[in-house]
Amino acid sequence: MNQKNLSVRNKTHKRISGYLKDKKIFQIYKSFEKSINISEDFAVAVSGGPDSLSLAFLAKNFAIKKKLKAKFYTVDHKLRSDSSTEAHSVKKILKKIDIDCKILNWHGKKPNSNIQSLARNKRYSLLFNECKKNKISNLLLGHHLDDLFENFFIRFLRGSGLKGLISFDKKSINNKKDINILRPLLDFEKKDLIYLSKKVFDFFINDPSNTDDNFKRVRVRNFLSFLEKEGFDKKKFLLTINNLKDSDATIKYYIKYNIEKNSIYSKKKNTAILNKEFFYQSHEVTFRSFSNVIGLIGKKYYPVRGKSINKIISKILSDSLTKVTLGGCFIEKINQSIIISIEN
Repeated sequence: MNQKNLSVRNKTHKRISGYLKDKKIFQIYKSFEKSINISEDFAVAVSGGPDSLSLAFLAKNFAIKKKLKAKFYTVDHKLRSDSSTEAHSVKKILKKIDIDCKILNWHGKKPNSNIQSLARNKRYSLLFNECKKNKISNLLLGHHLDDLFENFFIRFLRGSGLKGLISFDKKSINNKKDINILRPLLDFEKKDLIYLSKKVFDFFINDPSNTDDNFKRVRVRNFLSFLEKEGFDKKKFLLTINNLKDSDATIKYYIKYNIEKNSIYSKKKNTAILNKEFFYQSHEVTFRSFSNVIGLIGKKYYPVRGKSINKIISKILSDSLTKVTLGGCFIEKINQSIIISIEN
């Protein structure tokens, strides 16, 4: 890099870091820095809301300080007439802090029902594929504390078990794409991210679907807002979630032990052999051990529905299983063992 370009870059970096002179923004950044523990290049998903724009700003400062390369992506779902305009607005506003954001377009037929769920799946698919193309193994998402609470209640209403209730973690792994999914804002309240976004960008997009109570997430959000007015204590509720996570960690220990002791995995053949003891554990351990192995073989991002897994476990325990397909896998009983192999 020549001296002139270096001087321009240094001035740009100085201007971006200048926002950290704001005491509150500086405190947010220091908390963000403690929350993210990576030393490799990364990508950031930006939707245009205050949470993801704040994430973009924080990530940009982090990349400058740690001398890392960061890629920024926004997805144009084309589900609304103004979605492309919004995507280009996000791209333009990020230029303010020297971010060249790439727009990923969703082409093809759009759904008429289950829109939010299918759009989320497609968004992740586009982001993961772009990361793989650029050999990036870390993807930052803008989920925050309010999202953590919303997710808990949505899963609660669905009748989810312990794993589902606490499914938002600061770090998870997409096994199919081998990408680390990082959520460094999970300790931050949305009001603080709105403050940051207004101060830095004086801009953020209000997605109209966020106020459409036809969507369950919006109804849950409104419910939480009501609870807050009635004295809902977020800190105490977070303590409850963290206690549940401790219990989940104990269960994970026994799941790992069960898989290591009672199964054999062939990476070359992408096949697993489960002995009968594999299924003679507590139901939760058996259920999640079995689900994990199916996920490993089938390499699906989203786990198989619990109802389907329970049905097969019941057949195995009643000795009535022959051969079935589930989660991209063949599952069959041979002698006293259960063989799981990839479905061709």
